[in-house]
Amino acid sequence: MTVRIITDSTCDLPRKMIEEHNIDVLPLHINMGSETFFDGVSITKEEFYSRLPNHDPTPSTAAPGPEVFIQHFDKLVEQGAKEIVSIHISENLSATVNSARLAAKKFTKVPVTVLDSGQLSLGLGFLVLRAAEMAQAGEKTDAILANLRSLMPRSYVFAALDTLEYLRRSGRMHIAVARFGELLRLKPLVYMHNGKADAHRVRTRQKAIARLFEWMDRHGPFEQLAVVHAGVQERAEELREQARKYLPEGEILIQQITPVLGTNLGIGALGFAGIAKEK
Repeated sequence: MTVRIITDSTCDLPRKMIEEHNIDVLPLHINMGSETFFDGVSITKEEFYSRLPNHDPTPSTAAPGPEVFIQHFDKLVEQGAKEIVSIHISENLSATVNSARLAAKKFTKVPVTVLDSGQLSLGLGFLVLRAAEMAQAGEKTDAILANLRSLMPRSYVFAALDTLEYLRRSGRMHIAVARFGELLRLKPLVYMHNGKADAHRVRTRQKAIARLFEWMDRHGPFEQLAVVHAGVQERAEELREQARKYLPEGEILIQQITPVLGTNLGIGALGFAGIAKEK
């Protein structure tokens, strides 16, 4: 394989898929007080979500610097890479892709192409998986990028959050808006498509789930689909059963989101990531 694929830990791909498709995953950083962890490496999802509710100060996240990317690029070249495709979380959500771009400009051993996925979680992960499958099949960089760009407009992530508290604590939402929402017991929803994150609010969890399925009806059926969640496995399994009709002949993954995303979305986040079929 002459083309190698690198991504970041927000892709949420299961470890088995990462290993089978020889994907290099660069971990983002999680700061919990005086401790710094590498996402998915030095702290487990279970440990993170058990500590999150009562942790003071609020955890924060950080993108790796360009020098870390260069170290990973060097490793891939040592393993035989002739070209590298670096695919990452939307630049509207993280500085990760900008670090990758800076590193790619400095790196001269092999060509490095950086792609902003415009997505997060398995919205990113499904694109990375497709790229890795094509690379293993011997496809060149241009063909891989053309295929991904055809998939990106059909890639969606939408999720219902249990609370606005974690967005407020992380600084992603104005404190007055967060407090107003909590006072009215509003349930926030996040809709991610083509690099743009839209926020919606409804009154109850039941209405939030109903809104998720309105979006599923609008964009389905899907060629790939997953349920993503933050610490609510049972609710995720129930949601998967309700969603079977949108992917009747395939497997709907259930994946707990990485701690980097959980820091901002909070325990109880639940939703879908998918690539819609061409219409």
